[in-house]
Amino acid sequence: MTPTLVVAFAEVAKLPLDEQEALAAWLLAELAAERRWNDLFQRSPDTLSTLADEAVAEWQAGRTQPLDPDHL
Repeated sequence: MTPTLVVAFAEVAKLPLDEQEALAAWLLAELAAERRWNDLFQRSPDTLSTLADEAVAEWQAGRTQPLDPDHL
């Protein structure tokens, strides 16, 4: 375990038990989600490459527009 993680877990250990449980559940869910995404990406590199190529082609053809988060 890294020194930073040791410090982080020591700080978490100071929290009330219900907060420790909530943080642990969140962390485990995040790790599981990360593993799922990694698995999906590893199984579909050709698909992702194709989608990226299509996006670049649309941009080069002038069929895209800047994203404006204020007007979604």
